[in-house]
Amino acid sequence: MKKIFVLMVLALLPSLALAADSLAERPLWSLEVKGGLFVPGIENWSTYFGNRDTGEFGGSLAYKITKQLELGVEALTFRDHGQGVQPAHNNAIAGSVKYEAAPLNVFALARGVFSENQWLIPYAGGGWTRMFYREEVEGQGIVRGARNGYHARAGLQLLLDVLDPKAATGMYLDYGIQHTYFFIEAEYTHATVDTVTSAAFASQTVNIGGKSWFGGLLFEF
Repeated sequence: MKKIFVLMVLALLPSLALAADSLAERPLWSLEVKGGLFVPGIENWSTYFGNRDTGEFGGSLAYKITKQLELGVEALTFRDHGQGVQPAHNNAIAGSVKYEAAPLNVFALARGVFSENQWLIPYAGGGWTRMFYREEVEGQGIVRGARNGYHARAGLQLLLDVLDPKAATGMYLDYGIQHTYFFIEAEYTHATVDTVTSAAFASQTVNIGGKSWFGGLLFEF
């Protein structure tokens, strides 16, 4: 029996060594899923939608050029419902209004990571934004478009591997995920509409971006 056990261990050694080598490799990709609150830059937002903020969700995929620097793409979306107005009738309340937007971000991000098992990692980045928007006011048609802009974000991520090493090993063996993090993040987006024909917003120039606060999960593989 002892000889059989020794033979089994010897047979497993190459596989264990290969797994150890794979874990020692630097992850090349990061995938984020996130959700939180968005506060629009439109000053009179709460007049039409009741609340100053709304929910926002999305995710990103980035390639790690180095351990500290990565380039990626982020897609987000938010929407809200409220009451529109009629500019031709002293902004009298009109029918319901539906507003939705989808920022598409191309970004560079720097992470303050210096070891694979670092617990806390601060990060910051930003880049180009293409803001797609659509507004529908009952009885007054649909306004849609897209504008270029920019964004900036910063946050702090917490390594979850150390909380459950067994689950972390299973994530790697099953899905190739080397590290999992929980993160909190603040993001600012700026994209200006010069002329507004919208029935909901009386201003002639508005920032259809705003401020976001997120929580989410980051997977490195």
